[in-house]
Amino acid sequence: MSANASEPGRRVDVVLLKAGRTKIRYPAELLRDDGTRIVVRAPFAGTGVRDFGFVRFEPGDIFTEYYWRDRWYAVMEVRDPSGVLKGWYCDIARPATFSGTELVVEDLDLDLWRSADGTDVRRLDEDEFAESGLTETDPEAATTALAALDELEILARGDDFASLLGD
Repeated sequence: MSANASEPGRRVDVVLLKAGRTKIRYPAELLRDDGTRIVVRAPFAGTGVRDFGFVRFEPGDIFTEYYWRDRWYAVMEVRDPSGVLKGWYCDIARPATFSGTELVVEDLDLDLWRSADGTDVRRLDEDEFAESGLTETDPEAATTALAALDELEILARGDDFASLLGD
């Protein structure tokens, strides 16, 4: 971690890779970087409304995003424009790298949702993960990704999920 990288309030670019290609790049505000966990805040980076059926991501939503250099997932706290918590969207991803102003994360297709009240915890995109071919091309990463999803689901079903975020 460079001294500049840890300066709160700095603008950084979050770069989400999928299958070796940039899926999305968006600006975010660096809130914290303790050398292991990086926290940024950004408005919803999608175009239009993204309706999953169980939650809608909309323009104006605010994402506080937690990335780790030593864990195979990222957790995004999602709030509406007035600050009401919608829940947490979690990506299974390789550990984040942060260099200069770029925070780079490789998405591994598996996701998890936890509603604000904790009553709805659901695994997502397991079909996409199976179709990705990762189990054949990088079996060790696939095994680690599935273990990370299991770990995250246990945490999400627990009463102390927010402690994962350390705020």
